[in-house]
Amino acid sequence: MARIAGINIPPNKIVSIGLTYIHGIGLHSSKNICDKLSIPQDIRINNLTEDQVLKITEYINTNHKVEGDLRRDVSLNIKRLIDLVTYRGTRHKKKLPVRGQRTHSNARTRKGKAIAIAGKKLTPQK
Repeated sequence: MARIAGINIPPNKIVSIGLTYIHGIGLHSSKNICDKLSIPQDIRINNLTEDQVLKITEYINTNHKVEGDLRRDVSLNIKRLIDLVTYRGTRHKKKLPVRGQRTHSNARTRKGKAIAIAGKKLTPQK
């Protein structure tokens, strides 16, 4: 099992897919990393040599912001928006969608489970 950027990557995964287990690296970035280091994208993680794993680790540490650093930066950016009392900050604070989505009929994922309102009856429409 390869350990890159503090993450144990499953050994049976293809390299380009396995690198996406690291927070901050998507499929596009992982393919770029493989191309830059001239590592074939279609081999498995357990077939990588120690030298290749070391090259990947060093490249990610120098050129990408991943895991804890990235999470910290995102949370500080959100905290800054909340402290400045911007529109986006207030949406974050109220746990509502931030980017202009409608909330009348959707946004259940962001708002949480629906809460029943006691005593509210639907009136028949004519």
